[in-house]
This record gives sequence, structure tokens and C-alpha cells, in this order.
Amino acid sequence: MKKIADGKVREIYEVSKDRLVIVTTDRISAFDVVLPKTVPNKGKLLNAISLFWFNRTKEIIPNHIISSDLSDMPEFFQKREFVRRAVLVKRLKILPFECIVRGYVFGNMWDAYSAKREFCGHKIAGNYELAQKLDAPIFTPSTKAHVGHDEYISFKHMETELGSDLANRVKTLSLKLYDVCYQYAYEKGLIIADTKFEFGLDSEKNLVLADEIFTPDSSRFWNLDEYKVGVSPKSYDKQFVRDWLLNNKIGGEMQFNSVPDEVLTKTSEIYAECLRRLQNA
Repeated sequence: MKKIADGKVREIYEVSKDRLVIVTTDRISAFDVVLPKTVPNKGKLLNAISLFWFNRTKEIIPNHIISSDLSDMPEFFQKREFVRRAVLVKRLKILPFECIVRGYVFGNMWDAYSAKREFCGHKIAGNYELAQKLDAPIFTPSTKAHVGHDEYISFKHMETELGSDLANRVKTLSLKLYDVCYQYAYEKGLIIADTKFEFGLDSEKNLVLADEIFTPDSSRFWNLDEYKVGVSPKSYDKQFVRDWLLNNKIGGEMQFNSVPDEVLTKTSEIYAECLRRLQNA
């Protein structure tokens, strides 16, 4: 089976000219470095969370999922190692932008706001504290860099590259997806502070939702019960690993090869708790 991409977390295989299989591994990256150790069951948990959201949002926009059943995939994938990790998807022409929606003043937006700078073409008006909810979510796209870091851009830049019609459709759908899923997660005791989407065009030029959605790898989840304005909230994501790396430097260098097993196990538990909350009826 031909592997056409080997990312930090996902591996992509070519099945035919119009179909791919994406396998989500247990690998974890922090500060753009893939750790030598893996997070137990991370791939299965990410896959389950993403499939959960794809199913809930398919009436808003079609997505690239064809099947998560291994029997629908080539024999190569009908092995234990691919169970709950592999999905058969439509092959798309992926748009070259990360479509980010932010509902709270945090991260890079907070840095820009604190310095009174514009962020992705937005001048954030009003008096905000760290982690405070915005009056309304905003769309803050970025480029998708093949080498180095993504670059934040204005929506006008995106319009120039994609054309006004397609860019506005992407923006409108991104905000709609965030609004609908934010409300659902909030009822489950989770705050989706921000998230990112990827979109692509199918062979008939239809806009399709791709990659992963509303996972701890692509979104910032906070516990509603612990949330306080002005305080950096604990996240349901790999921040637990990042914090260990930041707090255990030797000679100013992060110890990527020395992350303890218990930190990785705790990270797995954080991802599992996120899934449990979402699925809780």
C-alpha cells in the first residue's frame, strides 16, 4: 500500500485516484518536535472524537469521511493495528489555509491585544482580561506552511487568494460550525475556546470539511467548572506535556527524550475524559 504522507500524527495512504486512508497514530508533538515516546491510545481517542463531530455536523457541510469500518478498506488495513485508527476518506484538493475561529482572548490573540496590535486584520476593541469571552467569535486564518511555522493572515489576504465567494463561504461555515459545536460542548461542561478547520474541494468543486475537527489536537478545550476570567485555564490537550517540558529544562534545553511515562499516561487520560464528556447523554 502506497504511503503518500507521514505527518507528525497522521499517516496517509493512497487507495485510488479519489480515495485515501488516513491512520491516526499515538505520536505526539510539542513545540514542533515529535516525541520519541507515544501517548497510549491517543490515535484511537482522536479518531473517535473527530468522527463524533463529523457525524454531528454533516448537515451543515459534507465531510470527507466515507467509512471507518476496516472491511470497507483494502485488505492491508484489516489488521489489529488499524482498528479504530483508520478512516477511508474522499481525496480532496485541500485549500492552503488553516481556518481558525476564536471565541476567547487567549494565546497569540492575547499577546497582540496586550500589545495593542491588530491580529489577522482585527483591531480588538473593548477591555478584555486573559481568557475572557469575546463579544462574538472571530475568524483568524493562517497559511499552511510546509516548512517552519504557519503565518497568521488577514481575511482580505485569503479573499485575494481564493476569491471572495469561496473565502466568504469558508468563513461563514467556520463560524457556523464553531457556534453549533460550542453550544453542544458547553452543555457538557466544556468550553471550546478556539479551533481550526481544513476544507477542500472535491472533483465537482464542492466544498468539503476535511482533516480532523474539534479534537484536543485542533482545538483548545477548557473545563467550564474551573474556568475563571483572568486566569490561564487548564486545557484538555497536550498542554500537560508542554508544561513538563517547560518546567524541566536542563541548561535551557527542553528534554524531549525524557518525558516520563506517567506524564504521557496522564495526557491519554485527559483526551479520554474529553471524549467521555462529549458522548455523555
